[in-house]
Amino acid sequence: MNKNPPLGRREAIARRLDDGRALVAGALASEFGVSEDAIRRDLRALAAEGRCRRVYGGALPLSAASGSIKERAAENREGKRALAKAAAALIKPGELVFLDSGSTNLALAEFLPQEADITIATNSVAIASSVLSRDIPLIMIGGSVDADIGGAVDASAVEAVQRLNFDRCFLGICAFSASEGVGAFNADDAAFKRALLEVSHETAVLSTNAKLETRARYRVAPISRISFLVVEHGADVAGLEAIRATGLAVIVAPPSA
Repeated sequence: MNKNPPLGRREAIARRLDDGRALVAGALASEFGVSEDAIRRDLRALAAEGRCRRVYGGALPLSAASGSIKERAAENREGKRALAKAAAALIKPGELVFLDSGSTNLALAEFLPQEADITIATNSVAIASSVLSRDIPLIMIGGSVDADIGGAVDASAVEAVQRLNFDRCFLGICAFSASEGVGAFNADDAAFKRALLEVSHETAVLSTNAKLETRARYRVAPISRISFLVVEHGADVAGLEAIRATGLAVIVAPPSA
């Protein structure tokens, strides 16, 4: 008797995609005790529902922001540097600025204005190291570090940010869309981001084109909670129009080198 009927199996596969995991059809077939053809039918159905992207041999999560921080930092470096340079212009002298963990915000650390008397707070180990190397005042948000996220997002980290007031927050994202707002793959990360929004006067999001109009399992906030969206040159025009229609200020970065 098949212990994994199609609908139950399909939902189990969908949950893994929502968690940001890439899937291989052959491995799924072995795990669930069915043929690869049955798995391919599941993946086709999920793709038709807009829950994944089909690729040869399996499927990818709808948002491309999966993988460890080390893997993400190596992807689209020039595009992220162009985003970071454009976003740095938002920072005003004297501000307390939070840089949320993420590969694009790590690129932003390189462009922080050193002569603006700013202070940086972050939960990211890599960002903290970059900020220290530039002799910019730093507040490190501590707690148990999640290796994939690259920073602390546990209850201790949430409690620490709740004691501060940030002039500006650069929020890391896994997915972003006009209809669903900001999404994250990890429940603790999503809760940490919600806490950041509560204590930040203005919040900016830097998004590569691969994250636009995608979804993730955990919803962080609607688009109305974001002050600025910085996107790559060449972002989908129709998608940007839908985002601008909500009233969100959109900044398009110049082409990457």
